[in-house]
Amino acid sequence: MGGDHGPSVTIPAAISFLKKQSDVHLILVGLEDVLRAELKKHHAEAHPRITVKNATEVVTMDDPLEIALRKKKDSSMRVAVELVKDGSANASVSAGNTGALMAVSRYVLKTMAGVDRPAICSIMPNQKGGPTYMLDLGANVDCEPHHLHQFAIMGSVLCAAMENIERPTIGLLNVGTEEIKGNDVVKATGVLLRADHERGKLNFHGNVEGNDIFKGTVDVVVCDGFVGNVTLKAVEGLSRFVKSVFTENIFSMAGALLARKSLKKLNPERYNGAGLLGLKGLVFKSHGGASAFAFEWAIKRAYDAAKYDVQEHLSALIAELMPTTPDAQQQA
Repeated sequence: MGGDHGPSVTIPAAISFLKKQSDVHLILVGLEDVLRAELKKHHAEAHPRITVKNATEVVTMDDPLEIALRKKKDSSMRVAVELVKDGSANASVSAGNTGALMAVSRYVLKTMAGVDRPAICSIMPNQKGGPTYMLDLGANVDCEPHHLHQFAIMGSVLCAAMENIERPTIGLLNVGTEEIKGNDVVKATGVLLRADHERGKLNFHGNVEGNDIFKGTVDVVVCDGFVGNVTLKAVEGLSRFVKSVFTENIFSMAGALLARKSLKKLNPERYNGAGLLGLKGLVFKSHGGASAFAFEWAIKRAYDAAKYDVQEHLSALIAELMPTTPDAQQQA
């Protein structure tokens, strides 16, 4: 029900995904009458691998967190996350209010042992033809060194499971590659990650700069949520600007036609779907303005995470690698 378009986007995406994956069953959560009406438009009201789960409320894109958590207890967002908690679903996907989704997911599922803050992780294209995993992309604006340290561990585990890389390389996003550069938080985080590297726990490459994201210098790029979200939105804006340049006149359109295959790599819709890492369950966030094509990619990311047992890998390796943090000591 969430996002800018709701069922007019999410249901066509779901139907399209079902055509490509014969082993998946989708539970559509929301206002039942609205969902069934949209399914009927697409002649899928009796689809054997679709179940409609009624929820009487919807979290809007501008609802405060208190409303989402305390007032709308039967929202489609919360019901979907509860399906993950009780084992009825392997993963949940939402295009709704990001802050509300993070708050609801954290409240319902709780965080894994040793994890202070969940982080948003997604992928970026790179020149080597593979993805660069990047986190945090907006969940945690203000971070301490031990938070970034945890993000590095979670990003490494996710990348290893999804890409079948035994020891993913990790880069700490900074204003330069030298160890002496950066603010106090980044410098202190570098100390923690280098210590893990020396013990053989993590494969820490060192500091990286913004251009390294797309060079493919490392498999995982770590930063706080403020920097990550600004980077993400800047990349999306640049991608759309490049697309507009190729539609200025007939000659640029002809060039775009010739370069069509290469330009697909710049389409941000192909990289839609970010995992909320550190929770006791898989939750994926789609961009609120996603098209049906983009939302289908978010479903695919959630499907792949369930297929490759990402949650089990996260649980095992986080327990092994996660150090005791100041937040954890305070909670104890």
